[in-house]
Amino acid sequence: MTDQAPHSGADNAWAPYAPDERTPWNLRRVIHLHRRAGFAATWSEIQRDLKDSPKACIDRFLAGNAVKEGVAERFAETADLLADRVGGAVHNGERLKAWWIYRMLLGPDPLTERLTLMWHNHFATGIAKIRHLRMMRRQNDIFRELARAPFGKLLQTVVRDPALLIWLDAPENRKGHANENLGRELMELFTLGIGHYAEKDVKEAARALTGWTVEDDHFKENGDLHDDGQKTVLGRTGKWKGNDLLKMLLDHPATAKRLAFRLCEHFMGENAVPAAALESLASGLRAHELDIGWGVETVLRSRAFFADANLGTRVLGPVEYAVGSARALAMFDPPPSTLLLSEWTARLGQDLFDPPNVGGWRGGRNWISTQSMIGRANFVAALVSGDLFRGRESLDALAQPSHNGRGDSLEDIVNFYAELLLGGRVSPAWCERILTSLGTKATASPETARRGVILILASPEAQLG
Repeated sequence: MTDQAPHSGADNAWAPYAPDERTPWNLRRVIHLHRRAGFAATWSEIQRDLKDSPKACIDRFLAGNAVKEGVAERFAETADLLADRVGGAVHNGERLKAWWIYRMLLGPDPLTERLTLMWHNHFATGIAKIRHLRMMRRQNDIFRELARAPFGKLLQTVVRDPALLIWLDAPENRKGHANENLGRELMELFTLGIGHYAEKDVKEAARALTGWTVEDDHFKENGDLHDDGQKTVLGRTGKWKGNDLLKMLLDHPATAKRLAFRLCEHFMGENAVPAAALESLASGLRAHELDIGWGVETVLRSRAFFADANLGTRVLGPVEYAVGSARALAMFDPPPSTLLLSEWTARLGQDLFDPPNVGGWRGGRNWISTQSMIGRANFVAALVSGDLFRGRESLDALAQPSHNGRGDSLEDIVNFYAELLLGGRVSPAWCERILTSLGTKATASPETARRGVILILASPEAQLG
């Protein structure tokens, strides 16, 4: 990273993190990095990164090679083949979801998949209305390809994407019959955010976007349907077209602040960043022409990201939780069925390619309820017991502690998995409660060890990354 975020004082949140006695580079911070920038780490990946510097570890994430274990042989070729088999038929929607889970679980570049998930939530679009799987895959590939591009390039591409245009009724928006959906969400959700525009701006933006439509599954700007009259948007008057509107929105300072909020929410959680630090990141984004890659790198390398107050505070979404559980336990040979994993994430509240509305999933504490905690416990029981595999492949919960030089007592096993899955952030008393739940006379049998893993993954602490 050649440039840093602008300094707002000596204690700048976005200054690069440097380990010291107060904030050491340790097990907890390595696991924190993998939980936030990827989908958890295996024990060998954790040990590799403990020996390296934070810079080297983050370099691997940015280069797309943070994953050491579990990458499928001929991954790219297989992923393309799986996607091609989906075709366009709506009844194959579950296979499209499974394809994306496959990329997350067995791909080499977890950061890009995490960002693809972020943009899917930012530009929320769903199969239920689109009913065209090739369009949905095409949009997903746009998010992946432009995940760290300058936001202007991403926005210009996505708002011309047929799936988004259909989702927001753009083909109905024509001269004399303006449909405000695209214009409203463009301002409210994609760029400025609520409070930075008026209803009059929405109406005029809709007029600027008239003629943007879909023909033969492709974007078309139809001049015959465009309202070429004068329009006043955000205090500026002219015969504005769609491109003019996009430029105004990209130039507006509120867009940089909304992008700063999106990055901080995704990597750091709800209300994790003070207003001054958020404004500082937004200022840096404006100075770097809304370069998302710069923003991602700035956040991941920062003192704020590795601060004690940011460790173990962000609620994991269902996809992060499900894929991360399988990855951390190194369940790769064979891997669980990605069809079944996608079914489970939907049951837990995150149905890929089918967000609840144009605002996407609310996330954060909204993921957690009594019902969802029961669902997550049932999921990890199914995962660890082998119910998500084509042939029953229950977890050998004794193997990893043994292979990594830990003792063979039940206490040793519980402590090992507490470190692997929770970053060692729990107390001996907490581990003792797990042991008590397993039974005072329990021994280190395969079944008891599996039950211990399930109890750890079902605990409140395991819901936080």
